[in-house]
Amino acid sequence: MKSLSRPELWRLLGPGASDERSHVVVADHVDGDLRIRHFRCGKSRIPAVSMAPVDSTPGAPALLYCHAHGNAYDIGKSEVLEGRPALQDPPLAKVIARTGWTVFCADMPGFGARQSLGDESALAKSAHWHGQTLLGQMVNDQLLALDVLIDAVRPSRIATLGISMGGTLAYMVAALREDIVAAAHLCVFADMAPLIKDGAHDLHGPYMTIPGLLKEHDMSSIAALIAPRHQFVATGDADPLTPEAAYAPAMATLARAYRDHPERLTVIRDMAAGHQETPDMRKAVLSFLAGLSQRAGHLSA
Repeated sequence: MKSLSRPELWRLLGPGASDERSHVVVADHVDGDLRIRHFRCGKSRIPAVSMAPVDSTPGAPALLYCHAHGNAYDIGKSEVLEGRPALQDPPLAKVIARTGWTVFCADMPGFGARQSLGDESALAKSAHWHGQTLLGQMVNDQLLALDVLIDAVRPSRIATLGISMGGTLAYMVAALREDIVAAAHLCVFADMAPLIKDGAHDLHGPYMTIPGLLKEHDMSSIAALIAPRHQFVATGDADPLTPEAAYAPAMATLARAYRDHPERLTVIRDMAAGHQETPDMRKAVLSFLAGLSQRAGHLSA
């Protein structure tokens, strides 16, 4: 399979115009041991939330947390505060914040406080008519959130993380931005061509479309752009979105990308798991993030 370039990925995504790099803080409060801040980002005033320990100091690590889909359009960024059915309890983001990370999450189009923009199907169709994609618009909004995070927090290092749709966005953002030191994605990693062959691609929402990608590439080509930076992949064998037929070729592509640095690729495959975070996945991703802190001095080497 031909290697994918960042400019080609950006062209295929058809993200549309970028928003301005600006933000305002609209609320700031302490909830127990965590400080919660609510933001509006760019001219579009995209809602976002940050969560960090109350005693967090400048230069702490930060996590761009990309929320999931789950056909729960009302959740959006509130996933970091309240969780969702596919996640263990307490919410993963709160556990991560309590280990010293600043967690930042923005509502994607059609989710959370942005449901008024329209439903997912209408947004996807509108984007296609304009020669764009809804997935590209989501990536664009995540990149704006990343810039706001950098401006507002000035972290020492930034990783991305998400489950399901959030996992896709997490590895796409890391693929496009070299200042991301690592990416962690759960319950999503698989190539699309095998899913289409078996009809399982229709389990994804309308957002999950990149016209023309499969002519020479696949989703694993995008994740491969993260190499040799650290990457965490967690999937379940019983998850209909990550069946072995679509997972195996994707992992083969990723393994080739990390052949010179295999220690930087962490893989968890739970043979009994469906489309949800498991206790073993949580333990592994927390260990992965802790390891990033220990290796902070040479993560970009």
